[in-house]
Amino acid sequence: MHDQNEYLYFLRRAFDGMLGVLEELGDDLGNTRPPLPGANSVYAITYHCAAVADYWTGHVVAGREVDRDRAAEFTATGRASDLRRQVDALYEQLAADLAPVTPASMPRNTPPADFEGPDRPLSVAGVQLHVLEELAQHHGQIQITRDLLKQGASS
Repeated sequence: MHDQNEYLYFLRRAFDGMLGVLEELGDDLGNTRPPLPGANSVYAITYHCAAVADYWTGHVVAGREVDRDRAAEFTATGRASDLRRQVDALYEQLAADLAPVTPASMPRNTPPADFEGPDRPLSVAGVQLHVLEELAQHHGQIQITRDLLKQGASS
């Protein structure tokens, strides 16, 4: 059995970083969109990242049914404490999803052709890299969003 602990460690770091910013901002500011065209709230971005990890790991890699409404992810609002509980439960689910995965494993499902993601077939390792890619870029986006919101709140 292939050990997924190192991969899960980096997922946890990214999620904890995003949730930490959300908790630092508080629920009001965490659900506020910065005044930029197409900008999203820290809550919505974090919520989107949870859905990304759930879909790509749970559905694509593990074959689990995942009900995902991608467009709704960007308008999601809520409390940081509730989202942390959801991410904690998701993290446990992802660990279970990845427990039987080996380097030779192939994804159990293929995303639809029009799905936003890599434009080539992916191995399990490729799917995992894509999830890390998404979480890393959105973690940085959240940090910049925090800075914009805090600047706006203090001016």
